[in-house]
Amino acid sequence: MNIRSLKLIRDVIVNSGKWTSIEMAQDSIYIEFQDVELGVPKESENFALTVRFAVDSFITAFYNNIWDIDFLAKYNFKNQILSEEVLFDVVDIKFVDFEYLNTFFYNYKKEKTISVVDDFNIHNIRNDFFMLVETKEIAIVVGGNQMDFFTNYEKLDDSSLRELSNQWMLYFLKYHLKRNIVKDPMCENHPLKMPKK
Repeated sequence: MNIRSLKLIRDVIVNSGKWTSIEMAQDSIYIEFQDVELGVPKESENFALTVRFAVDSFITAFYNNIWDIDFLAKYNFKNQILSEEVLFDVVDIKFVDFEYLNTFFYNYKKEKTISVVDDFNIHNIRNDFFMLVETKEIAIVVGGNQMDFFTNYEKLDDSSLRELSNQWMLYFLKYHLKRNIVKDPMCENHPLKMPKK
């Protein structure tokens, strides 16, 4: 995916999304987010976005309280398997941003890494792709030499991601029109919005 698409993925997750599960199987790591702003929501299901990293994959968790990362304690080192549900509100997401990663080394007291690469070092990432997810409690860095994005129904590329984002925006605008909400939803969170006096 191109840089523009990665920025769009950040926006559709950060606005309302939650990190809800992690799965690891040998050399693949799956991170799932729910309530993302993609597609047209259905009553029976939340819209999910899954990010998969493969080929020399790794995950590093930065934390202050060991209980916040207890889900990693269930990793089966012998079989290299983990499947856990988590629930974290996402504060921010970045892709391949070393400057942002450096803040984690100072903002958190401890770190824990799981990787299929024996000599992996979070201070010297050699992978092609990595994603940084910051929550209120912890931060994680997940990476590998292959990165893919999936919804419940399809693997995403630049055009399908843009189409789902457009569908969600149309749904959002129709929702406001039906409820007779006069304010402009496109401008509500605009950084240049003037403060009320």
